[in-house]
Amino acid sequence: MHLFYTPDIQPTNPQYFLSEEESKHAIRVLRLNIGDEVQLIDGRGGLYGAEIKVAHPKRTILQINSVISEFNKRNHYLHIAIAPTKNMERLEWFLEKATEIGIDEISLIICQRSERKEVKTDRSNKIITAAIKQSLKAYHPVLNEPEPLAKILAREWDGQKFIAHCEPGEKINLKDGITPGGKYLILIGPEGDFTPKEIEDALSNDYKAITLGESRLRTETAALEACFEINFLNR
Repeated sequence: MHLFYTPDIQPTNPQYFLSEEESKHAIRVLRLNIGDEVQLIDGRGGLYGAEIKVAHPKRTILQINSVISEFNKRNHYLHIAIAPTKNMERLEWFLEKATEIGIDEISLIICQRSERKEVKTDRSNKIITAAIKQSLKAYHPVLNEPEPLAKILAREWDGQKFIAHCEPGEKINLKDGITPGGKYLILIGPEGDFTPKEIEDALSNDYKAITLGESRLRTETAALEACFEINFLNR
């Protein structure tokens, strides 16, 4: 069944008007017509069953037949703060795959060794939206604008905080450090890793150092590994 992302829909709406872009896609591209059934997701946990009542390429009208709240809501909250990669395709790959696996919030952090300091989040959000539609996720992850690492470190967080790095020192495995069903914030640094000072600052702000295995991973791979581990450990 075809799925549309409709962030402005409300659970009490008896009808919904698809945007011109989505109407054109539904009628011209997908060849949908009156009586065809579709699904809608609002990005806030709502999954809607709907039927086409007016098949117009600029203003398709849907009748809402069913609403499921908190569809496939996970028992935890995952926030990964990642340094943008020099090659944007690698960061976009992470955003797509992490969304498919399960993530709630992504922050883009600028570190001392960052090779990229600007990101067009409009394009990145489109990639996330396509990924939630592909994987039938009713929650749209939040993507925050790039900001200095120091701002993340200074911000209050009512959950567990971790930093993954490759410097020597005591580290724990995620499986030994997390409380299941909790909230987690994980820092992933740039290709050149966090500096010793950045690591020290994180530890002094109650972050715990973690290891993601013996291999030296690329930034986007390390972030996806952390995402997978958190989801696996919360099954």
